[in-house]
Amino acid sequence: MAKQYSLAYLTVLGCPPDEMIEIAARAGYDFVSLRPIYMGLPGEPNYSLADNRDLMKKTKRALAETGVKLLDIELARIYDGVEPKRYLPSLEAAAELGGRHVLSSIWTDDRNLAIERFAELCDLAKPLGLTVELEFVPIASVRNLHGVLDILNAVKRENAGVMLDMHHFHRSGDKVEDLDQVPRDWFRFLHLCDAPAEIPASAEEMTRILREARLYIGEGGIDIAGIVNRLPEIPCSIELPNTKRSQELGYAEFARRCLESAKAYFAKQPRVEQVFLHSATPK
Repeated sequence: MAKQYSLAYLTVLGCPPDEMIEIAARAGYDFVSLRPIYMGLPGEPNYSLADNRDLMKKTKRALAETGVKLLDIELARIYDGVEPKRYLPSLEAAAELGGRHVLSSIWTDDRNLAIERFAELCDLAKPLGLTVELEFVPIASVRNLHGVLDILNAVKRENAGVMLDMHHFHRSGDKVEDLDQVPRDWFRFLHLCDAPAEIPASAEEMTRILREARLYIGEGGIDIAGIVNRLPEIPCSIELPNTKRSQELGYAEFARRCLESAKAYFAKQPRVEQVFLHSATPK
């Protein structure tokens, strides 16, 4: 089965969703991963589809005309003071567009609050046919695979899963063997990118790389094949922010090169089937 690829929002940071879909189609992506949840970051454009019906119509039309599908939306963060219900309009927009997943991460050190709010997010998403994938981020509160599994085992929601980012997995110091202990059906898609093998000593440098200086697949030092071969065959969302290259090349050419590097890398890698110790989500 051929790998399927999605164009993630951070790869073409600032690109409107309808334009992003057209770029993805021309480059040969199967999906897009959009950010309709406005985060209020400095300089961040607001592409809230729930609040902008004209943009919603353009996005829906672009999906229909190109045949590209919506893989997931981001980013339903869990942090102190957040009420997951604020994400509901964006979840409903994702469902209307045929989306499959919602990406989440945890930015509170209050474990009980994290469990409560993440469980609530899963419950809001379930009637809409959406799963919620928890991503660990090395600069967040839940920063490694152990932390994600702790939350998922506590919430016990069938529509909850784990989303691995190649950069974050490498930086966390987790071992590929640890992936064998994760229920197979908790993996639904992954984030693909590369980065230097050396882990930055400072949080500032790590943050800089993850936000604006990731590398084409196969260009850095992450054992991408070793990680991916421990997972089931799932879509690869290319999240590869590189400010310098995207500005020099433009959104369309940069997105194309990201995809071509991924295809070239995996064409050289033998697919190794792994034996998973768990195959079902605990009830």
